[in-house]
Amino acid sequence: MIADRKKTVETGLFSLISGPQRIIGRQIHLWTERREAMRKKIIFTGGGSAGHVTVNQALIPRFLKDGWDVGYIGSHDGIERQLIQPFGKVKYYGISTGKLRRYFDWNNFNDPFRVLKGIGEAYRILRKEKPDVVFSKGGFVSVPVVIGGWMNGVPVVIHESDLTPGLANRLAIPFATRVCTTFPETTQHLKAEKGVYVGALVREELKRGKADEGRRICGFTADTPVLLIMGGSLGSRNINRMVHRTLPSLLQNFQIAHICGKGNVDPSMERPGYRQFEYLTKELPHMLAMADGVISRAGSNAIFELLALKKPMLLIPLSKSASRGDQVLNARSFKRKGYAEVLEEEELNEKRFLRHLSSLFENKEAYIAKMAEGDGRNTLHTLRRLIEEAACREGQTKNLP
Repeated sequence: MIADRKKTVETGLFSLISGPQRIIGRQIHLWTERREAMRKKIIFTGGGSAGHVTVNQALIPRFLKDGWDVGYIGSHDGIERQLIQPFGKVKYYGISTGKLRRYFDWNNFNDPFRVLKGIGEAYRILRKEKPDVVFSKGGFVSVPVVIGGWMNGVPVVIHESDLTPGLANRLAIPFATRVCTTFPETTQHLKAEKGVYVGALVREELKRGKADEGRRICGFTADTPVLLIMGGSLGSRNINRMVHRTLPSLLQNFQIAHICGKGNVDPSMERPGYRQFEYLTKELPHMLAMADGVISRAGSNAIFELLALKKPMLLIPLSKSASRGDQVLNARSFKRKGYAEVLEEEELNEKRFLRHLSSLFENKEAYIAKMAEGDGRNTLHTLRRLIEEAACREGQTKNLP
């Protein structure tokens, strides 16, 4: 009997202790669920080339730091998957996509069906994830995502780097909430209520490069100028060939770090003072820091990064015969502002190449002074504010039934 009373007392004490614990536990669980529901979610998209990913690479760490859930929709095996992989907290979704071509190709008959399939896949992903906003950097993979976002009622913010909108963005703009531009002239091609000039967004890590580390990687010395040659993430055969033809002359005045593009390194060209690389990621800030001058294509992201770093540049834009002419317009804009020397690809030969390079270094200080006169706007802050404003718009996906 005494044992029964003791057991009853113990049971009562346990209930007094465990009851509040269970209540507190339930409250913590409910609070955690509410907090998760209140967390903002953003889906990034963009790909096909590194230029369609770099702005996303600059923005993603900021949103992760602010506590946002971050996802990325790209192609199954595009370069964007490789570039986003280092962000361990970002979930990557691969979708079907087709390339948007301006020339005849038998794949033009199949790719529209791949795009339609991609729209369906993007729609289902966004319906499930219920992001507050989609941010698109462009490229053919972004079109299904932007349309899928619009179909789900998700606000879409697009970033256009070039002076005139590319084909993918032209298709996507009607479905977007806002379109942010790098060049002020670009807003002329957009409806007033959509277009907003924000300037260029430069990855912060590029500003933290160390010249000594760049020279260590290349085995260069500090007493000879360094010329960095970049042909874009996919490389440039024309620029590569011109460098190889003029290499003996170039090595008389420079040490050369040459980013050739995947599969374009030529072992037979190796010699002291000349280093070839397929592609650079972590090492790129150090290469830029050590460079006294840069030869580059005229993709918008690349040239604005060179502008931010005040690197004298010789731009050789991709010709109109091989593109829609966006790089030509970008390069001419920089030339008008006194930021760059420009040699158009149709005029490229050994004599002109060496002459323009010589002119670049003769006027090096003038170019640096002009670049220092930039408007200095805080593009990162502006972009984040526009994205956050779009995410707060009424009628967003999380409020859908």
